Amino acid sequence: MERSFIRINPADNVVVALKSLDESTLLNINGETIRVTETVPPGHKVAIKDFAPNDVIIKYGFPIGHTTGNITKGAWVNEHNIRTNLNGINNYAYEPKLSQPNIPDQHLTFEGFRRKNGDVGVRNEIWIIPTVGCVNGIAQRLADKLRTQTKNRGVGSITAFTHNYGCSQLGDDLKNTQTILRNMALHPNAGGVLILGLGCENNQPEALQQLLGDYDTERIRLLVCQKVKDEEAEGMKLLQEIYHIASQDKRTPIPLSELRIGLKCGGSDGFSGITANPLLGVLSDFLTAQGGTTVLTEVPEMFGAETILMNRCASETLFDKTVLLINNFKQYFISNNQPVYENPSPGNKAGGISTLEEKSLGCTQKAGSSTVKDVLAYGEQLRTKGLNLLSAPGNDLVASTALAASGCQMILFTTGRGTPFGTFVPTVKISTNSALYKQKPNWIDFNAGTLLEDTSIESLSKQFIKFIIRTASGQQTNNEKNDYREMAIFKSGVTL
Repeated sequence: MERSFIRINPADNVVVALKSLDESTLLNINGETIRVTETVPPGHKVAIKDFAPNDVIIKYGFPIGHTTGNITKGAWVNEHNIRTNLNGINNYAYEPKLSQPNIPDQHLTFEGFRRKNGDVGVRNEIWIIPTVGCVNGIAQRLADKLRTQTKNRGVGSITAFTHNYGCSQLGDDLKNTQTILRNMALHPNAGGVLILGLGCENNQPEALQQLLGDYDTERIRLLVCQKVKDEEAEGMKLLQEIYHIASQDKRTPIPLSELRIGLKCGGSDGFSGITANPLLGVLSDFLTAQGGTTVLTEVPEMFGAETILMNRCASETLFDKTVLLINNFKQYFISNNQPVYENPSPGNKAGGISTLEEKSLGCTQKAGSSTVKDVLAYGEQLRTKGLNLLSAPGNDLVASTALAASGCQMILFTTGRGTPFGTFVPTVKISTNSALYKQKPNWIDFNAGTLLEDTSIESLSKQFIKFIIRTASGQQTNNEKNDYREMAIFKSGVTL
């Protein structure tokens, strides 16, 4: 018999509708029959007790807010009748609860590209990276010409990553731009890079070149357009040299321990914390047990669930860094005179998420149950295998770019509403429900919605792990097939 609702945790005083429930629907909760009193959309919450004003709502076994008035048993619980319990900057105490899942090393491999410095890419592409938005048109024209000449033979794609940054920036704002562009140029998914500058921008091309450190000068080239007579001819000459080298690269077997995966969600709904995010949690635990790396970001969407992550930190030093990660981001909101908890989005609310705690408790499930091994500032690159936390906002493209810039070779992106975008590494879309998967097959790569039907998490996770290995080995994601490839940098500061 098809289920009509789910009670996620025995302590919960709401249940989640698995399909649209009308006033004729009867719910059996531990032998008690509860009649639904109004139409409740899929993914939304139903009260299974009577609530007075300021009573606490429990979901996932944790408080997700309090009532703003009376709510009767069987009523629809949503953003109109509950509010967040959260407030400003908090003090925290380290109460470690460490549990590394007992998952054996299966000695699995994927087919990747081993670079000269030892890094591993899951793609072999040629990227044109402007230092400033003023040369976007030239970058795009060069990419178009090289694609026409080569038909992409021997490389996965030839892409100009246009953006609007690099000039009229100062201080940390300029530093963010330089850091992300540097990290892109050094990313192992790129078999070759042309850094394309103008010459008069704040983000001086030579300064960016210095930030690269000891890099492969055959595969990363620099062109400053104001210093040459014909930038198109000079650009094509450099790109042809880069292409000749990169097109000869071959995939070889690589241990799964070399895989670095970013964990992200967007357009979340009431099923995100029930299906797709827990599936990513299983994948994260599995990959870190194989010696690999996963990265959780979206700091504002940790608010309300942050203590769960803090108490999973491997040391008190990492706990302290996580406290700063959380409180510094709260201070960012406060400094800009914005409410810290102005979340969830309209789409989240339409999908059944009513408060930030509810969103965060679903969001953080992507990190599984493994120990947190490192905490990174925005723009920092990975240095420790295992589960990492990364500072970045919840914005889909900014956060995904930050994950890729940290060194992740692909992003796993769960969604209940759907989104087509991709960043500069493969961006795998995992649907939280089967309806979205069926509606948007050109966006969604994998369906976690079957967990609401007849598939077990054990069975689906095995399928998912095989899918991830195939993707790392070259199977294209929908964003790659559609050529949806973008980047965005965290903007903070004045524009001159």
